[in-house]
Amino acid sequence: CTDSTTLLQFLHTTSMRCLALPVRALSLYQRQFSPLYLANIKLMSTMSTNFMFRQLFDRESCTYTYLLADSLSKEAVLIDPVIELSERDVSLVKELDLKLKYVINTHVHADHITGTGRLKKLVPGVQSVLSANSGGEADVLVKDGDKISFGGHSLEVAETPGHTAGCVTYINREGGCAFTGDTLLIRGCGRTDFQGGSASTLYKSVWSRILAMPDNTVLYPAHDYKGQTATTVGEEKKFNPRLTKTEEEFVILMGNLNLAYPKKIDVSLPANMVCGLHQLPDSMADWV
Repeated sequence: CTDSTTLLQFLHTTSMRCLALPVRALSLYQRQFSPLYLANIKLMSTMSTNFMFRQLFDRESCTYTYLLADSLSKEAVLIDPVIELSERDVSLVKELDLKLKYVINTHVHADHITGTGRLKKLVPGVQSVLSANSGGEADVLVKDGDKISFGGHSLEVAETPGHTAGCVTYINREGGCAFTGDTLLIRGCGRTDFQGGSASTLYKSVWSRILAMPDNTVLYPAHDYKGQTATTVGEEKKFNPRLTKTEEEFVILMGNLNLAYPKKIDVSLPANMVCGLHQLPDSMADWV
């Protein structure tokens, strides 16, 4: 990069990476571009500052919850909330003066109870979102190609079954990122031995819908167990030890995992099929 035109292209392509990569990328180039950097920082700010992003974490289930918002309209969405942390999520929404519009799940979870029902009680008027193929209940049942709008931003629904029959990935194309649920994890993927799962289907979903996006697309999973927070399409195409195999090899590998029965599935699934509105354990009966 040697001229202002190239720098502008660099700023344009990096400034909307869902806040995960631009600061790091610009810090590397700041010295080289010092005269131009200050002149063009306003351009980057205009493009990115109206998109708000927070990644939240549940220590028990290692679940990531994502808060996305438009800072101009204040409309916000939550992806994959956990019921025990609903008050945390609402507190953050209030502190940031946001208007929670949708509470979204990437699939019907088996390892925790969704916070959807609790959040609907704490924030009247918020709507729940779930895949129509999940067989579950929600205010808004989405299908492939649907869009969920909040302010000037949107999430595109991409059906990515395999972990469960109703898994979806939410793609923020203008931000260059996607929320992959359990379909694709960082250097891994979700199990495929229950809830209508299929190793062959998951493999096809990942390669046709997720890894088909540009290499610099930032991917945010629903879980991580090793302390990582995000990855990219390019990284997973190179380094994912499962999905860099052939489909046949992948199916054999997944069939031989012999994973333990999920310890919370018997309480989580019934509740999550109705977005956590009822079928809750007795200890949570008055939470919704």
